[in-house]
Amino acid sequence: MHQRQPQIITILLVEDDVGHARLIQKNLRRANLANEMAVVHDGQQAMEYLLREGAYEGKSLPQPLLVLLDLNLPSLDGYQILERMKSDPRTHRIPVVILTTTDDDREVSRCYDLGCSLYLTKPVAYEAFSEVVRKLGMFLSVVTLPAGD
Repeated sequence: MHQRQPQIITILLVEDDVGHARLIQKNLRRANLANEMAVVHDGQQAMEYLLREGAYEGKSLPQPLLVLLDLNLPSLDGYQILERMKSDPRTHRIPVVILTTTDDDREVSRCYDLGCSLYLTKPVAYEAFSEVVRKLGMFLSVVTLPAGD
């Protein structure tokens, strides 16, 4: 059997809390994930990045791409981003991992209904939060994503 070469996956981190964004990046690096990472801090920036509008116009969208998405964001919330991504043929195949403090079962179900690939709850405690992100990093190091359309 022939072994696949590891994919170079770009990660778009959509997180409005700068401290959480730094912690996520740091712990993904601790999990030996050396992927290219783009960070945006609100929903509007995320959609501009994904649809190549505004500051991203004329730039090509990295392929393959994975989105780490917080739900509680300014301008557009994570639900709106997820819904727009999954209804747009340009972005509907991009995997979305929800990484949020919200652990309500209805919210989890809503995200899966909208098309998220994975839902992770951010623990409040620093060490537990760091451990969740490190485990996510290990998972991302072995996952295979679809190439762009």
